[in-house]
Amino acid sequence: MMRRQRPDQLSSVLRELSALTFSLLRSPPAPAPFSDDPPPPPPVPVPPPSPSAAGAGRSPAPQMTPAGFASLMLGLSLALMLCGSVTFFIGFVLMPWVLGLVMVLYVAGIVSTLSVLGRSVLCFATASPARRKDMASWKLL
Repeated sequence: MMRRQRPDQLSSVLRELSALTFSLLRSPPAPAPFSDDPPPPPPVPVPPPSPSAAGAGRSPAPQMTPAGFASLMLGLSLALMLCGSVTFFIGFVLMPWVLGLVMVLYVAGIVSTLSVLGRSVLCFATASPARRKDMASWKLL
């Protein structure tokens, strides 16, 4: 159940992000007014259209300008580069720790192997001659 939840959560996040990007591409935000510009006139009230003419009289959605599209792509690429740079930096900082842990585990493995070999040699050397004769007859594959 927990394994199933993770991909669904990831796909829903990706779906939301792509929907946000596509909505930005379809309808860009209104331009910010400058202080030098005169205030815009108040909106003229428009009577609501009748249900039969609702689909026919709809105005097309505003299109994104090439400069707006370039700004959006620049922002997306900068965000991806920043995330990639942060990930690279974290990996670069953690790499010595990972290598150190690998070396410690290798040393622990070597010490464990040497202790097993030493114990087998020591047990063979301290065993009685009758026991040693039985041990010598063991066959290794």
